[in-house]
Amino acid sequence: MSAPPVGTLSPPVADASLAGVLRRFGTAPPVSVRPVAEGLLNRGYRVTTTDGRYFLKCYVDLATASRDAVTAQHRATTALHARGLPVARPLPALGGDTVVAHGERLFGLFPWIEGGHRHGTSLDPSQCADLGALLGRLHGALAEICAPVRQPTGRLAADPDETARLVADLRRLAARHRPQEPFDALAEEHLAERLDLISAHRHRRPVPAAAPPTGWTHGDFHGLNLLYRDGGVAAVLDWDKLGLHPTAEEAVRAATLVFNDRDTGVLDLCRVRAYSRAYREVSGAGPAQLAAAVHRVWWERLNDLWMLQWHYQRSDHRADPLFPAAAGQLRWWCQEYEQVLDAFTN
Repeated sequence: MSAPPVGTLSPPVADASLAGVLRRFGTAPPVSVRPVAEGLLNRGYRVTTTDGRYFLKCYVDLATASRDAVTAQHRATTALHARGLPVARPLPALGGDTVVAHGERLFGLFPWIEGGHRHGTSLDPSQCADLGALLGRLHGALAEICAPVRQPTGRLAADPDETARLVADLRRLAARHRPQEPFDALAEEHLAERLDLISAHRHRRPVPAAAPPTGWTHGDFHGLNLLYRDGGVAAVLDWDKLGLHPTAEEAVRAATLVFNDRDTGVLDLCRVRAYSRAYREVSGAGPAQLAAAVHRVWWERLNDLWMLQWHYQRSDHRADPLFPAAAGQLRWWCQEYEQVLDAFTN
């Protein structure tokens, strides 16, 4: 019940090491190397040289930074790029490999792609539909370029009894925290509410056989991993969590992260509807698959406390700003379950 370690808690890469890695990739001498906004998994650097700009990625997350995992990511993104999808291709080093080891860390180099992030509520209906269609095309392409998938007999859903025990543990940690802060009061209020919600809905736990079909997914499809330019998606970034999951669940989960109000967490259901309709059309996923995905993602959120685990179990406060909206979205979703389901399926 403890939150796992996070890679970016490791030290930054030394300047001398960065220079050595760039020599291995054979770039022109760097004019500047600047850290980009740090994500929750790995480290990235904007590299400007005399012949162009690049993105240098340092893979440090313990769960995704093995050579086999990074090589598989690079193989997939290279194939997606070759199909004309907005995915940056990894560049080869002097020896031809796209993964360079320096010390105990792995690196990849990519062309720098100009663009900016946009929140989903700023997209017009046609752009929402374009985003859903893009995710559908990515899922279809991944199914063709990655290993064949043997469908599991089912997928277990979170156990509400385990969640209740975790809630009790987090409430003890919040009560003991000194000095008491506004975040502690918010956490206690939410945890008490979470117990009530679990009690009210525990009979709705999804059965394993109800999971929609499993396929290859991006694994972390949300606004901070999307770059926009000229009104469209210029690049889908950060393929660290490429893996096997129910594809329709990724479509639902992405929408809850892209089309939410940043303060309240409430979803813009008109935009969700345009996005989901396009995703279903391109991916071939029917309303029944989306309905099953909506229910399982809702149940996952009902039993997920990762932000509070980070805060109290390892004193990592990077996710604290996300917590109020996440808590608000769950409360709202429980109240408006049928409306959310309708937006995804009709």
